Amino acid sequence: MRFFKDRKNVTDPKRPLEGKISSSLQVNIFNIKQVFTLTPNLIFRDIKLLDRQIDGTLVYLQDLADVKKIEKHIIPPLCTGEFDQPPHASIADFKKTSALQETINGLLKGNTILFLQEHNEAYIYNTVGGPSRTIEDSIFETTLKGSHLGFGETTDQNIALLQQFIPSPKLKAAEVKMEGDLNRHVYLVYLEGTAKEEQLAELTKRIKRTNGDQFINIGQLAECIEDNHWSPFPQFRLTERPDQAAIDLFKGKICVVLDRSPSALIAPGSIMSFFQSVDDYTTRWMLASFVRILRFVAVLISIFLPALYISIVSFNYEIIPIRLLITIGESRAEIPFDPLIEALLMEITLEMLREAGIRLPAPVGQTVGIVGGIVIGQAAVEAGIVSNFMVIIVSLTAISSFIIPNYDMSLGIRLMRFPMMIIASLFGIVGIAVGFMTLIGHIVKLESIGSPYGTLLNPIHSSDFKDSLFRFPLWKAGKSKQSSKD
Repeated sequence: MRFFKDRKNVTDPKRPLEGKISSSLQVNIFNIKQVFTLTPNLIFRDIKLLDRQIDGTLVYLQDLADVKKIEKHIIPPLCTGEFDQPPHASIADFKKTSALQETINGLLKGNTILFLQEHNEAYIYNTVGGPSRTIEDSIFETTLKGSHLGFGETTDQNIALLQQFIPSPKLKAAEVKMEGDLNRHVYLVYLEGTAKEEQLAELTKRIKRTNGDQFINIGQLAECIEDNHWSPFPQFRLTERPDQAAIDLFKGKICVVLDRSPSALIAPGSIMSFFQSVDDYTTRWMLASFVRILRFVAVLISIFLPALYISIVSFNYEIIPIRLLITIGESRAEIPFDPLIEALLMEITLEMLREAGIRLPAPVGQTVGIVGGIVIGQAAVEAGIVSNFMVIIVSLTAISSFIIPNYDMSLGIRLMRFPMMIIASLFGIVGIAVGFMTLIGHIVKLESIGSPYGTLLNPIHSSDFKDSLFRFPLWKAGKSKQSSKD
C-alpha cells in the first residue's frame, strides 16, 4: 500500500517514516485518506481532550464498527476524562501501535482508531460490529433431535459456539496467518491431548502457504489444501453445525474456522464420516446402525443401479428371469434409443430438475421438483422416448442419493454414476466389476492431510469399527475405553 510521501499540503515540518504513525495528526489523516480512496463510509470525528488541550481524531468505517459503542463508551470519556496513558475510555479491549498498517487492518475489522497530535502512536479500540445475522438452524444439515444452532459469519461467534458445547480449557483455538493482503483470519480449533500434533503441523503448513486473497469461503480453502485435486470425493468435511463439529473434536479431529464463512472444515476427512449424522448419536444404537447400513446400500444403488440396468439389457440378459426379460423387452420395443442414451437423457433431466429445485425459492422449488419429475417422466414414457423400467430405475437412484447426509459427498457419488454407465454400456457386468475395484483402489490410496481416507479398508484397526458402519453402544465404548486405560 502507498503511504504519505509528499507533504506539500501538510503543515507538519517533520517528514514521517514510511509505514509508521507520525506525530502530526494531519499526516496520519492524510495517510489514511490515501489508502482508503473512494470509501464513502470512512468517518473522521475530531475531538479534543479538554484536560490537556490535545487534538485528536477518531477514525472508523461506518457499518463495520458499532457506532453506538463509539458514541457511548469512547467519545464522552475522552472529552471529559483524564488523559492518563492510554486515553481514558470505558472499553477495556484496546491496544496501541506505531505501525500504520496495523491501524489499517484494525479499521477493516471494524475497530476504531484514535490519532493524537504530537503522539507517534495510535490507539485501537475494539468496536467490531458490522452486518450480522442471528444464530439459525442449518438448512442443508437438518436434524430431528439435535441442536438447532448453526455457525455464523464471524470467527469469534463460531468459536464461542464450540466453547458452549465443549466447556473445557483443553479446547484451543490457534490462529494461522495466510499469505495475501486481505488479512484473513483462520483458526484451528482442537482438543489438546486428543488431536494429533503431526496433523496440526501439516494443516498449519498448508494453510500458511495459501494465498488468502484467492477465496472468500471455507470451500475454496478446502480445495487449496486437499491432498488429491483430481478426486471426485471431498477430502474434508464441511459442516454448518457446531454440535457436529464438537462430536468430531472429541474424536481427535481439527476444526478450521474462517472469518465470513458460515461453515467449518473438519480435518482429516474419512469416507465413513460423510455417512454419519448428528441424529446417529441422539437415537438408540441399534436404530442408528440400521440407518447407517441403509445409507451404504443407498450409495451402491445410486452409483451402480443405472449401470446394472444397462449391462443387463445390453449384454447380460441371461441372468434375469425369462418373464421379467419379456416384460422389459415389451416396454423397450418402441424405444428408438439404446439403453445408454435412454439412461443419460433421464439422468441429466433429473440433475437439472434437482439443481432447479435448489436455486428456486423453497415453495416453488419443491413444486418444480415434484410436478416436473412426474410430468416429464409420464410424457417421456407416452412419447416412446424412455421405457417404464428406466423411469423406475432413475426414481430409485434419485431417492437413494437423497439419503446421503453430506451434500458434497452426494455430488461426488452422483458424478461417479455417469462413468459407470458408460463402462457398463461397453463391457457389461465385467466393466462394472472393474469400475468397482478401481473405485475401491482409489479410496484406499486417498489420504487427507496424511491420514488414510478409506478407514475400514486400509489400514484395518479394530477401534475403527466402534463408530463407522455400525455405531456401538456408548456404554460399551466407555467400558472398552476405561479398560484400555486400566
